[in-house]
Amino acid sequence: MAGFTGMALTQNARDLPDTRRKLTLTMAAFVMGWGIWSMHFVAMLGMTLPTQIQFDALVTVASALLVILTTGLALLVDHYGPQSRRKTAIAGGILGVGILSMHYLGMWGMEMGRAVYVPLGTVVAAVVSIALAVGTFLAMQGPRSARTIMLGTGAFALTVCGTHYAAMAATRVVPLGDPSALGPWIGHDVLAFAVTLSAFFLSGLFLLTGASFAEAMTGRASPTLEQDVVPVNESPPMPAARLPYERNAQTHFIAANEVAAVRAEGRYTILYAGDEKLFCPWSISEFENRAGPKLFTRAHRSYLVNPDHVTGFEKKKDTGVCYFDGQGALSKVPVSRSRLPDVRERLGV
Repeated sequence: MAGFTGMALTQNARDLPDTRRKLTLTMAAFVMGWGIWSMHFVAMLGMTLPTQIQFDALVTVASALLVILTTGLALLVDHYGPQSRRKTAIAGGILGVGILSMHYLGMWGMEMGRAVYVPLGTVVAAVVSIALAVGTFLAMQGPRSARTIMLGTGAFALTVCGTHYAAMAATRVVPLGDPSALGPWIGHDVLAFAVTLSAFFLSGLFLLTGASFAEAMTGRASPTLEQDVVPVNESPPMPAARLPYERNAQTHFIAANEVAAVRAEGRYTILYAGDEKLFCPWSISEFENRAGPKLFTRAHRSYLVNPDHVTGFEKKKDTGVCYFDGQGALSKVPVSRSRLPDVRERLGV
């Protein structure tokens, strides 16, 4: 759930204005790091050991903060600057090191028991953590879709669980005795309470993100009077000659005829113009109303296209594809079966 929530939150973070992008990555880092920490201590609560284990409070909290920070660093590396497989692999490596460090720091916080490690097992755990984390980020590279997000979620879960159990398979715990002189500690009952609260909040965030994710995937936003309904006895608004987009906390404008296509992004839209992807504060329904049907036509529940920029069209059974040349950020747009007649009429094919 933590992996899905973080990846759904960052689905199109690159397209957001800088301030909103940083806030989104911060939330994703917190949720994913928190999920990694929770998984580790759920597993520790499920262990049967030769002695009752307690945990140093400061070290336990520090292990959570460490993995949240390293996850945040990995997301920043992956979501800023030009994309490349090398940079994505570096981001995955950072995440893998963070997961591994969190595990061994959390184990170091044990009291009444000391962890003894098999060196080869530690090496295997490091390889598993870094390799699977790199695979997680590579699986998420490029345009996000429901398929890639679910694939990345599975890879993330495998990374976290695989690291923990690979490390624990080569770990033995030796009893130490009374921890009273070792400082403040957390017992199993307190830890179980904390992990239960973590699971509750992660579940809530998962449900909220899942609802937004499902809405974005279907391209359906809740209708409002201002956005989707033209009141009776009122004329529709004049088509907008300029379209707003946000960048660096400022609103800019672009000529409507320069935009090749529009993609729904929840309650917002992404404008494709040449090599740029621009974040527009209008919903796709509001965009359709304000920009007017004379310039754009609906090709899909999530896409509008400007026929003047379409350079090719292909019919595929009951659906189709519009192709674009000279649009670095966009090469094609799907045409749904219900929209196919309208698109073909606008294109004259």
